[in-house]
Amino acid sequence: MATPKQPTVIGRGLGGELRMLREARKMSCKEVASQLGWQASKISRMETGKQGIRPADVASLLVIYRVIGKDRERLVKLAERSDDIGYWEHQTALSDESKTLMRIEREATEIVNYEPLVLPGLVQTADYIRALMRAGNVPAADVDSRVAARLARQVILTKDVPPVLRMIVDEFVLRRVLGSPKVMARQLRHILEATEQSTTTVQVLPLSLHGHSGLDGSFVLMDFERNKPVVYLDHKVSGLFLEEEAHIEFFRAETDTLGGLALSPAKSAELVATIAREHDRE
Repeated sequence: MATPKQPTVIGRGLGGELRMLREARKMSCKEVASQLGWQASKISRMETGKQGIRPADVASLLVIYRVIGKDRERLVKLAERSDDIGYWEHQTALSDESKTLMRIEREATEIVNYEPLVLPGLVQTADYIRALMRAGNVPAADVDSRVAARLARQVILTKDVPPVLRMIVDEFVLRRVLGSPKVMARQLRHILEATEQSTTTVQVLPLSLHGHSGLDGSFVLMDFERNKPVVYLDHKVSGLFLEEEAHIEFFRAETDTLGGLALSPAKSAELVATIAREHDRE
């Protein structure tokens, strides 16, 4: 018996967007299928990535969903590439949330997030996010919607069965003041509150290390119950999704290396609490 083909990141992200478009029209799979002469199960399989998505099928769905112009062009082009391994997604500016990341992050059973410069997005407070965006020159008119988008990602940590979240951060991230010392103190305590959940841990790479292999950039490694693991690399105007086995194994090894150099979760929590108190006194 042939092994079922696992969906790519592009296929999973596209399926998620098609589902959101259908739900925005308040239509069921059965209603859409009736208009197109399809089986409702076909639409469900496309949305969950269990079936390949042909450009012609996407074009038909977009007529029903009344999607035109650049959005239609983008989605049809994604369908043309839905079997490609790996994906380079262009974003508009600093802190504009990746649509694909938001789709697949919800499915993750385990997430490793290493950050050398800022705190992981899944535990950022609203005040910290705003300070980060001001520092990155995000237009004031865009800030509130982007804060809401990032906070919406954090809902996955409150699910009945949340993903295992392992954060590894450089001590420098804890000490850099964004917003104000009070904002930082509250942010660090928020991280400690997050780690009270047994599925969430933080490890800190102390400044005493001077240098380590993670100084060249952040990464997010995600594992899933049914789909292949994915690594996400973020940049100001783009995000890269890696699926090749060699890339996954490289970042697993990097996780092991950085985790071995970092303080234990218990000692890391002590350091986070100490730095929070220092910010309070500033």
